[in-house]
Amino acid sequence: MRRMLVTGAAGFIGANFVRYWLDTYPDDIIVVVDAMTYAGNRANLEGILSERCSLVECDINETETMKQLLREHKLTTVVHFAAESHVDRSIEGPDAFIEANILGTHSLLKAARAVWQTEGLAPDEHRFHHVSTDEVYGTLSMEDPAFTETTAYAPNSPYSASKAASDFLVRSYHHTYGLNVTTSNCSNNYGPYHFPEKLIPLIIINLLHGKALPIYGDGKNIRDWLYVEDHARGIEKVLNKGQIGETYNIGGVNEWTNIDIVNLICKLMDNRFADNANLQSAYPDCPASKQQQCDSLITYVTDRAGHDFRYAIDTQRIRDELGYEPAVSFEVGIEKTLDWYLDNPTWWQSVLDGSYRTA
Repeated sequence: MRRMLVTGAAGFIGANFVRYWLDTYPDDIIVVVDAMTYAGNRANLEGILSERCSLVECDINETETMKQLLREHKLTTVVHFAAESHVDRSIEGPDAFIEANILGTHSLLKAARAVWQTEGLAPDEHRFHHVSTDEVYGTLSMEDPAFTETTAYAPNSPYSASKAASDFLVRSYHHTYGLNVTTSNCSNNYGPYHFPEKLIPLIIINLLHGKALPIYGDGKNIRDWLYVEDHARGIEKVLNKGQIGETYNIGGVNEWTNIDIVNLICKLMDNRFADNANLQSAYPDCPASKQQQCDSLITYVTDRAGHDFRYAIDTQRIRDELGYEPAVSFEVGIEKTLDWYLDNPTWWQSVLDGSYRTA
């Protein structure tokens, strides 16, 4: 039985991980820590908070609180999701990214080392798993091979630079202090509970409201897309079988240009509205309610500063060593995601109007 601290788990990926883990390991105990910044949402944990899964609202920079949680609940595993993650926000205000991603990770490492090693709560049987991003590797051209675990770091935004720094801190605590650590670098996630500022949910919600679909530059930037539950499965593999001190890339092997993703969502939305008159009544501003094509809302805007052209993940290591394979194809995952947003308007409307902040 694991007793686990999961940071940032009121956010998108963390909440999906906790849901997956509780379903898969019914005897395990999870303590969720979240600072409940703009991306933290209690509704993401609705229905799963219990004696097995408790939520503590605090900042991971509160090192003494982190120590106390580890002691009090006898937690021997940390899965660290907590991070500021939106590139645009990092360009506008990098300070928050330094504080959360670098200082926050260091605070958590200090707490884990103090309790597990110095105080001896878990001298051998402990694990600190750090969740990172493919953006630390920089950018690729069309001809470049995909990122591997040995690709040199070359971050190009304040966000990716802060994540790169946190990766190195985690590595240093293993090599200097002997902390049992692993790291995973994932590609772009998508799925339920994805905060509406990110591409896929933004496109879905803008379509329903008849708003423009903003596409940076020419829309040809390429990302590898990974269904969020498959990311949870990848972390599970690393926790159960990964080598201490090692890094594993988790990706969907599923590259799409931004404009192709948007066109696909438009086509799927056209089909949903054609098959369901109730949607037309609920969302009269959607072009599909007016017998117009959803892609008519596509609007090209000035490209983002320092916009990386392409990310692609080579997953050979995690496949060969840990037997990982994504379980959800993109064709299935994107439809599941669209249907989740259509079935859960209360969730995303509360995010848009800000009422989730006071719920």
